Amino acid sequence: MGQCEQFTTAVDAVISRMRALDATLPEHDGVAVFNRVYLAVTEAVDRHIDGGRFADPRAAITLDVRFAQRYLAAVESAEEGRRPPACWRPLFQMRRHPGVRPLQFALAGINAHIGHDLALAVVDASRSLGCEPVDLEDEFDRVGDVLVSLEERVREELMPGPDLLQIADPLTHLLGSWSLERARDATWSAARTLWALRRLPDVAEEFTERLDAAVGLAGRMLLTPLND
Repeated sequence: MGQCEQFTTAVDAVISRMRALDATLPEHDGVAVFNRVYLAVTEAVDRHIDGGRFADPRAAITLDVRFAQRYLAAVESAEEGRRPPACWRPLFQMRRHPGVRPLQFALAGINAHIGHDLALAVVDASRSLGCEPVDLEDEFDRVGDVLVSLEERVREELMPGPDLLQIADPLTHLLGSWSLERARDATWSAARTLWALRRLPDVAEEFTERLDAAVGLAGRMLLTPLND
């Protein structure tokens, strides 16, 4: 099997895993809500790669797969009764809470995946490709652009309508405090910091743990139950 075929197979594998989750999870489960959003993102990135939208398809695929594997590893940990990273725990703990709205589940998952997983995925991909994070900046930005467009669509589709104004007012206030654009900028800085700390493993580990905890705290706030 050639190198390009191996990369394509890796993308197909993560998409297949997410589709399998979509088929088995209850529709209103919080993880299922995020999984549907992320599956759409991954499929969109795959189409962009096939359409030649990325100057370096190998780098784009590597980053995409490393990114997805972080989420799937968190799901696997939860399924097996192990503790997922702190950034993911609020979503897994609150996934069936009746007072949490679908939009909250979706954005809490995006928060965990962007705020924590993407920074580590950039470092993973840089090591795998033998390059610096700066060499992946174009791929990082293009993946981020797809996420931003999907976030806008998700907000439109999952935000309660005028008949749920009593819910929408606190929900609008709560979710207006979080921005994917700001999270993406912070993630790029975190990735560059982790790369700079790669020869100081103890410091890098401490930084990663603090990043994980901070993103988890934001996720818990996003999942604040709202009264009907």
